Amino acid sequence: MKSGASMYCRSEIICLVKTFAGYELDDDPVRVDRDALWQFLNSEAYWGVWRTRADVEHQLDAAWRVVGCYHDGSLVGFARAVSDGISFAYLADVYVLREHRGHGLGQAVVEEMIEAGPGSMFRWVLNTADAHSLYGKFGFVAPDSTSMERPSRR
Repeated sequence: MKSGASMYCRSEIICLVKTFAGYELDDDPVRVDRDALWQFLNSEAYWGVWRTRADVEHQLDAAWRVVGCYHDGSLVGFARAVSDGISFAYLADVYVLREHRGHGLGQAVVEEMIEAGPGSMFRWVLNTADAHSLYGKFGFVAPDSTSMERPSRR
């Protein structure tokens, strides 16, 4: 993808905006359209439709990093990460709106989050039911015998 980069940020941290094919990737948490995020997570995200608006707002505020994908200023893709900021991160809430799929945006959002950002050397984990081929491109594999998980009680 042909891309450009510029620095600007509406919050008090340094943010990077990358542009390609009429889309922007931006890690400025202040830019995230909370209504658009809530609309998708509440209606189309099989992995967390049980969350309330307050839950989503809290998760966004507590995120270690977010990456938004924008087209004509509107949020069309998103990813959120939780991290200790040193060596470990959890990738969550990755999506691209249906009408913008097929342009490599999911791959671009994940790449920006885990390869191009400050967590590029971290151990990353995630849970997914349907995007194994996407995440496999970034080295994600099924856990080995040293990994355990306590499932949600919801």
